[in-house]
Amino acid sequence: MILSIVVYLCCGAAAGLMAGLLGVGGGIVIVPMLDMVFPSLGLPAQYVHHLALGTSFATIVITALSSSLAHNRRGAVRWKIVRDITPGILIGTFLGSLLVSRLPARFLLIFFVCFLLIVAVKMLSRYQPPAGREMPGSLGTAGVGGGIGLISSFVGIGGGTMSVPFMTFCNVPMHEAVGTSAAIGFPIALAGTLGYICGGWSAPGLPAGTLGFVHMVAFAGLASASFFAAPIGARLSHSLPTGRLKQVFACFLILMALKMLWGIL
Repeated sequence: MILSIVVYLCCGAAAGLMAGLLGVGGGIVIVPMLDMVFPSLGLPAQYVHHLALGTSFATIVITALSSSLAHNRRGAVRWKIVRDITPGILIGTFLGSLLVSRLPARFLLIFFVCFLLIVAVKMLSRYQPPAGREMPGSLGTAGVGGGIGLISSFVGIGGGTMSVPFMTFCNVPMHEAVGTSAAIGFPIALAGTLGYICGGWSAPGLPAGTLGFVHMVAFAGLASASFFAAPIGARLSHSLPTGRLKQVFACFLILMALKMLWGIL
């Protein structure tokens, strides 16, 4: 148990750094780690990945809050985008979380890997959006939020892997896209956590210490470390040039995708 808690704390610190640095919720670190740790704790195999996803979302609630506050202090959060995208985010993430509880884990893993590789390739490309491209209106932004929330629910992430490329595609400066993405991660995580709690509420055979598909001990360790690490990542993000930040973001996604692919094979 002590070793597991140490692992949770270390992973939470890494997730917090990534959240602050790249505007992601940390789920692309948390989910693979929990997929490795949970089987050693004797958790039912059929629920391991679902518990990893649900616990990831619960942790992102804390990580996104800490990260977004740090970015906001630097004026890097566009709150109008957050306001416009949140209704779609809430609906898409909650409904998707309920759906995921009925899908096989292998399908979710393959979906995750393909998604990360596509996003990374787009981020590494030299494509430049037209100078006049702007964010869509409130309704269009909410629609995009619904799609981001739905896909996020399938992979247990805070949406930064989609919202950052989307905003940079609409000519939002990279540092502002990262800061705004951190704030967007908060409603995604809230809706996702609620969805996974409801989806796993009546699942037979779940062990003590779980709330639906959320493992409470893992959540406590991950959240406590990530809360303090996220502001450090936020400070680092504002000291890196935009081009380098995009490269770091894309390379990180590729590494996570390859790690997940290795696990599948």
